[in-house]
Amino acid sequence: MLTVRRVTAWLVDFALVVAAASLLAVLTFHRISALVTDVPELATRGGLDLVTSRGDVVGASETLGLSLWDKVVLDVEEAFGSLVLLTFLYQWACLALLGRTLGKGLLGLRVTPRLSRHAVRRAAVTTAADVAVYALACVLLIEGHVLLSVLVWAGAVALFLVNALPVLSPRRRSLADRLAGTSVEGAFRRAEPAPWGGVPRG
Repeated sequence: MLTVRRVTAWLVDFALVVAAASLLAVLTFHRISALVTDVPELATRGGLDLVTSRGDVVGASETLGLSLWDKVVLDVEEAFGSLVLLTFLYQWACLALLGRTLGKGLLGLRVTPRLSRHAVRRAAVTTAADVAVYALACVLLIEGHVLLSVLVWAGAVALFLVNALPVLSPRRRSLADRLAGTSVEGAFRRAEPAPWGGVPRG
């Protein structure tokens, strides 16, 4: 059944996204650990802030703490940005070069037509629905915009459902398909038997 194959293909592709996210999380953790354990740099910065603080030790320590926090936040935001970019490049490159992602290829599916402009639009919508809006919600949360983050997260869930649920309909075209002007079909069709016992048509 085509719908089951599409869902399974999406699971395979999303597993690759999760793997990329896990790798970025490990790399980001190591970057933050290196930042925190870089004692000489922190001591030098803290000492300079203390000397120029005119006796405001509390203010100097707050400045140092905020500077460290800003670097940590930047590292995390860069990781989310990298995940969005990697997801888009994966979708776009696979569709433009092969006409299918790894998941679709494994399940015998292809995206048609295979044109560059279709691949860009489809990759952009798929990336937004699967990763980008969720990443934005996480960044807003880290930045301290809790209410806005919740609203964007709700929007991300809605976008995901609007993109995914039409696949269950008879036409089986997701939001990404409709906006990109594409459709997903089986890559391998059975040969049709020719009338009156002739040679089958491929």
